[in-house]
Amino acid sequence: MIIRLLFFVWLFSSISYASMTQIVEKMISKNLLKRDSVSVHIVNTKTGKDIASINANISRKPASVMKILTTYSAILEMGSTFRWPTKFYYHGRYSKGVIDGDLIVKGYGDPSLCKKDISSIVKRLSAVGVKSITGDIVIDRSFFDTVDRISSGFDKNRYSEYNAMPDAMMFDDHLSKVVIRSNGSSLVAKKSIPDMSYDITNKLVASDKSCKGNRTWPRMLISSEGSRPLITFSGTMSLKCSPRTIRKVITHSYYSFYYALKAEILKKGIQFHGNMQLASIPEGSRSLFIHYAKPLLSILSKTNKKSNNLYARHILLLLGAKRFGAPATEEKGRKAIEEILENLDLLQTGSMYLDNGSGLSRKSRITARDLSEIIQSAHSRFGAIWLKTLSIAGVDGTIRKRFKRSAAKGRAWMKTGTLRDAKNIAGYVRAKTSGTLYSVVVMYNGKEKWKGSALQNQIINWLSR
Repeated sequence: MIIRLLFFVWLFSSISYASMTQIVEKMISKNLLKRDSVSVHIVNTKTGKDIASINANISRKPASVMKILTTYSAILEMGSTFRWPTKFYYHGRYSKGVIDGDLIVKGYGDPSLCKKDISSIVKRLSAVGVKSITGDIVIDRSFFDTVDRISSGFDKNRYSEYNAMPDAMMFDDHLSKVVIRSNGSSLVAKKSIPDMSYDITNKLVASDKSCKGNRTWPRMLISSEGSRPLITFSGTMSLKCSPRTIRKVITHSYYSFYYALKAEILKKGIQFHGNMQLASIPEGSRSLFIHYAKPLLSILSKTNKKSNNLYARHILLLLGAKRFGAPATEEKGRKAIEEILENLDLLQTGSMYLDNGSGLSRKSRITARDLSEIIQSAHSRFGAIWLKTLSIAGVDGTIRKRFKRSAAKGRAWMKTGTLRDAKNIAGYVRAKTSGTLYSVVVMYNGKEKWKGSALQNQIINWLSR
């Protein structure tokens, strides 16, 4: 066994750089891909030596692999233990449990703030003695200077999760959730939060037949033409179907936050009869408490593993404000990330354009060589901590199913990126025999994405074996 192991180590190490590049060239040819549509850069992370390189200096659309730059910059600048704050104040008089004035909420763009946090927030209100609020709930969103729209409009699916726009008062991933379930004789559509900023019309026809075919999901039409967005459910759906949860970008996230907070405040017996206001913190406001998100590492993991565009955009904005002061803008965020990476002598080819930091862009560009340098730097500085933020082949994230029955399962940590005309992957592969860790970048820009994916799978499985 030892002799066999040594033989494979010797065999692999004896293959020249030119030979390895030729092997990859043959893979490209075998998959019937045009050579000029592919960039490959593979490096031994221990020695720093190139293993194979093809078109590594050509600038390409990165799609979501661009999130690597955003998340790596964040851990460099903020540290892995940074916790995003949401601050609570009062304005007016506060005596004997009564805020005779307004409750103020200052959002700093925590992208992870969600319905589960509302209970602990209201418990904090109770803990500091609040029993009544005579004024309004005032939400300060001024930390971000962003366009006041809910969808990026990147494509025709404007209500889909990946199109959600950032907001300093983010909540529930900017998603409105409606649950459709059977009550025995009919189908009920109910909001998960009593959010009055949008309406529902239920035209569903209940069926006693099995939950199959066109009876499994409702038809849905979303209209934004009226004073409030309207979701109309129609079609036939089986009463035997399990509950269906619809998640769409319907309304502003601050509305969802306000209605969720109001509902929990009333549920806990705190008196409140006011409304919502959008305004900056008034002078003379006093602090009540600060709600903190989970450590940044958790947010980076969701950003990379789930390829969450909204999270990436919020991270970019946070970095802009950290370096250049509030309010945060995309321009400040781009400049911040460029400075952070250039300070480490990365981005050597000078052909990078970050755009919004998420990769959901037709303008973003980077070379495979620059991307390779960045992921090598990330591993050398943070090792296993950084690897854990990426999808593990066959285990979780965007490559949970892709490598489930392959040699790479559990041996590759990757970030994927897909657009209509791009299929990219970047990360690390550990060889089973030698234990060598390789950094791997494979970028394909073209319309035959399935061929680009097949090439990436072959290269990653080859290295892992």
